[in-house]
Amino acid sequence: MDELKILLNDLWEVLKDIAYFFSVKLFSIGNSEITLITIVYLLISVILLNFFSNRLSKFIGNTVLKKYTTIPSTAQSVSTIIRYVFLIVGMMVIVQTAGIDLSALSILAGALGVGIGFGLQNITNNFISGIIILFEQPIKLGDRIEVGDIKGDVLKISARATTVVTNDNISVIVPNSEFISSTVINWSHNDRNVSFRFPVGVAYKEDPKRIKALLLEVAAENPGVLDSPAPDVLFDEFGDSSLNFFLRVWTSDFTSRPNILKSQLYYSIFEKFKTNNIEIPFPQQDLHLKSGFTLTNKS
Repeated sequence: MDELKILLNDLWEVLKDIAYFFSVKLFSIGNSEITLITIVYLLISVILLNFFSNRLSKFIGNTVLKKYTTIPSTAQSVSTIIRYVFLIVGMMVIVQTAGIDLSALSILAGALGVGIGFGLQNITNNFISGIIILFEQPIKLGDRIEVGDIKGDVLKISARATTVVTNDNISVIVPNSEFISSTVINWSHNDRNVSFRFPVGVAYKEDPKRIKALLLEVAAENPGVLDSPAPDVLFDEFGDSSLNFFLRVWTSDFTSRPNILKSQLYYSIFEKFKTNNIEIPFPQQDLHLKSGFTLTNKS
């Protein structure tokens, strides 16, 4: 019995030492004392807050908002904004429940402002630009865009950067500020329907009306060309060695792969012209030589 009391006393002393170790003041913020247990509480709370905010954001975007909108970009924007609000409110609650006086954080906020002014302005700029993108939606998930030398489809819009996937399946991380401060071409801002014009030249002996009919047949036979808006053939100019046309087509399947559609149409045009004996000219120049002789009379 005595041995059990001794063991319990030793265990109690160990627990007291552990409790004292975690309760030792490490530093203070204003009137708030920060201990090891405060730091552990903050770390665990922040990890849980981030976990539940992600789950909440996915639940709202994938389940709740799907009942009210069929546009994935709108659901993603709303769920992301809700996540940010949840994180901000959650951090305020965690700090207060940890016993830290929020008014004491004014000094830290001032130091953070100085840090933003000197070294964090780019991060802040990208973050604010991300918020603007989520609210105004100049670009959305799935949009075909061009910014600078980058061409691709928008895969993900986050707080700091946007992920763009090129035709070569390469993911490019573009800072959000680029979409606010630079000129951005959005091929599918309203919808995925895009118009392309492909030049075609034929010999001068060919009938333009027949050429138009054959080109429209080629467009109608391609499954990637939309029936509405209907394809059209534009007579562009009388060239040096050919009659030049533009085959104008609309597509939604080849918005990000115009060269594939161009190749398919040119293959078909070549076969169609070959079957109907349409001559495709090659560049040529006529060279006229003029020679003269000067006769001199001698007396």
